[in-house]
Amino acid sequence: MQEELAWETDGLLPLERQLHEAARQNNVGRMQELIGRRVNTRARNHFGMNALLLSAWFGHLRILQILVNSGAKIHCESKDGLTLLHCAAQKGHVPVLAFIMEDLEDVALDHVDKEGNTALHLAAGRGHMAVLQRLVDIGLDLEEQNAEGLTALHSAAGGSHPDCVQLLLRAGSTVNALTQKNLSCLHYAALSGSEDVSRVLIHAGGCANVVDHQGASPLHLAVRHNFPALVRLLINSDSDVNAMDNRQQTPLHLAAEHAWQDIAEMLLIAGVDLNLRDKQGKTALAVAARSNHVSLVDMIIKADRFYRWEKDHPSDPSGKSLSFKQDHRQETQQLRSVLWRLASRYLQPREWKKLAYSWEFTETHVDAIEQQWTGTRSYQEHGHRMLLIWLHGVATAGENPSKALFEGLVAIGRRDLAGWSTMARSQLTATSASRVQMILVPQPPE
Repeated sequence: MQEELAWETDGLLPLERQLHEAARQNNVGRMQELIGRRVNTRARNHFGMNALLLSAWFGHLRILQILVNSGAKIHCESKDGLTLLHCAAQKGHVPVLAFIMEDLEDVALDHVDKEGNTALHLAAGRGHMAVLQRLVDIGLDLEEQNAEGLTALHSAAGGSHPDCVQLLLRAGSTVNALTQKNLSCLHYAALSGSEDVSRVLIHAGGCANVVDHQGASPLHLAVRHNFPALVRLLINSDSDVNAMDNRQQTPLHLAAEHAWQDIAEMLLIAGVDLNLRDKQGKTALAVAARSNHVSLVDMIIKADRFYRWEKDHPSDPSGKSLSFKQDHRQETQQLRSVLWRLASRYLQPREWKKLAYSWEFTETHVDAIEQQWTGTRSYQEHGHRMLLIWLHGVATAGENPSKALFEGLVAIGRRDLAGWSTMARSQLTATSASRVQMILVPQPPE
């Protein structure tokens, strides 16, 4: 039942409608007058809400007491199975809740609604700490599951209520309880994107690598719903970044599919396995390429090249400030301009590939770059992207880009572009992009 429909008056007689309005608006005088006129206090709207349930829903204790004293039936339910206790718990009305629990007789405190929720579930899911504390104090079953298998802790986690989660954990709730679909409380925290709740659960021993009925871990869910802060927390909490769901998709596959660049970079920095394939036989790189996510394609190729370099240089500290995103730094602007000029004006259509292979780009890398942009001059864009990816690797390795560029051009038979002389070569440094520009400025022979 939608909350705004709880007080709908369709299906009621005029005086019954006025009775409901008095209960909703806390109009004590009008309520007493209508009761004196023997208006039917059991009359229900289309959602099964009567005046008594409405008084509990809106937290009007005096109205509730008047109705009870007039003989209103306290063991009533809405069409959704909500009792007085459910209404008070769901809306967080402590005085009403206390009256129901302490002054009314034979109230079933563990009664469930049509979805199997106890008052404990509803208070936890709505984040009503004071109500939840009272319900916990009377010893309600913390492990009671609703129709879907959720405990109160699941409800609190899904509702993004870290204080309620802590309260339930202190009271003894099982942190790794699972629903019928194998969803943990951490899954629900991931679905809601709550970093605070996830941190509380993990600190209490919540398992980050349990998978649901679809094979999805909390990390899969955090990636799919684009919660970068939560992804970072889960990675730092030893989540398996290479976990595969029932579609054999890793978190990186999902990031590539949805073009979540920030999340993809976190996963790439964490060192994912780029060779894993989904059920369609696609790697994350292939997924990004197929979806025309150009920036992600380039990021994944940079990461793959970095992993290969890192394998040969295990003690090198270059990864400390690692980034795979597009480089916009001022200190590389001149060199990037030179590379654009090289790709757009001087390299012939097939030469960017020759250059790529000389720098150990793989066939897969080249194919992935070529999938974006088509046309007679698309090679210029492809070559430029390849050169920027190459520059990332050179910078990460701490190599001299001028020297490496010269050697690459010579390797593909374009010494004319390098314009190299003994004097110029002796003046090159790893940080001087302008020196490279001096080499490439002379027009190549016609």
